[in-house]
Amino acid sequence: MKLDTKPFEEKMKKSISVYKEQLESVRAGRANVSILKGIDVEYYGTPTAINQMAEVKLSDARTLTITPWDVTTVKSIEKALLASDIGITPQSDGKTIRLSFPQPTGERRKELTKQVSKMGEDVKVSIRNIRRDAVDSAKNEKKAGTMTEDEQKASEKNIQDLTDKYIKEVDSVTSAKNAEIMEV
Repeated sequence: MKLDTKPFEEKMKKSISVYKEQLESVRAGRANVSILKGIDVEYYGTPTAINQMAEVKLSDARTLTITPWDVTTVKSIEKALLASDIGITPQSDGKTIRLSFPQPTGERRKELTKQVSKMGEDVKVSIRNIRRDAVDSAKNEKKAGTMTEDEQKASEKNIQDLTDKYIKEVDSVTSAKNAEIMEV
């Protein structure tokens, strides 16, 4: 009986979905609502996500507008944005907060593409670690006598095919994000 590769494939898919989420927060010079993920505002003693206490929308390609439902929270939202690591100073008119995303310089774009490429390499390493665990499982089943040598080889080939498929996906996601960064 060949090794069940489903759990290993699920882990590889999860690695890629986490990678895609991480890429959303990489500022490529375009306004992006996901940059506010993880920024909480103290609201009546409870840390609250900005999108749960305000309308967040894109005014244009480079401007994000935050309109709190409770106008008294404008100052605390500003404070939270300044304390975060997004690197953009909020502008407020007392009712609405605007985040203007500057055009990245050529040097900054190169830094961002290096950062994205490094993140991609880290995901590839995690996928290869999943492959190693799967191959170890196949070897252990062979040692235990529940799998023949031919089944082990076939399982290892399936595992390698899965790994190649997901490594290619990481490469395509990485190159798409790098292209987005360089075109802005």
